Amino acid sequence: MAPGPDTLLVVRTSMTQGRHGGLAAALGILIGCTGWGIATAVGLTALLTASHLAYDTLRVCGAAYLVRLGITALRHSGKSAEPEPTDRRRQRTATIPPGRFAAFRAGVGTNLLNPKAGVFYMSLIPQFVPHGAPVFSTTLLFTAVDLAELAAWYWLLSGAASALGERIQRPAFRRRLDRITGVAFFGFAAGLLADRT
Repeated sequence: MAPGPDTLLVVRTSMTQGRHGGLAAALGILIGCTGWGIATAVGLTALLTASHLAYDTLRVCGAAYLVRLGITALRHSGKSAEPEPTDRRRQRTATIPPGRFAAFRAGVGTNLLNPKAGVFYMSLIPQFVPHGAPVFSTTLLFTAVDLAELAAWYWLLSGAASALGERIQRPAFRRRLDRITGVAFFGFAAGLLADRT
């Protein structure tokens, strides 16, 4: 639940595309977490700490992806200069499903291309596996618990962010939101590149 690229993505998507868009991004993030949980269960995430090359490769790819999201947000901020008429806004909301799929893809990407997420699963979950318990099934059980908590958190977060987004329909606010999130994605990318774990 700590603020990071995943949380920022859910908030921004919920405010700009509504709750369904935010939940689509959250679903992508949960799919990514599931992937990290399965990788932990079979021991693949140990590769991230054992191999600097694997960690650095994933870190650079993740930073590049966050830069891409930042550029997309900044480009979008320039497109919302004119207020849309109400009937055009209604037409646009009828075509949200492709936006939802893009939000879902972005959620999967921000999570799976973040080596810190893999290290989190690998370092935290094994500590709670009881001695003598089957590692694979117990790790998957703890992953499921984490997914349930994250799903509840993102459900609340997307609801609050979309309610705020509906109240603030001004194009100037949307432009500022896109600029802030674009710069924040650049910041997360820089932090990921600076991380030498």
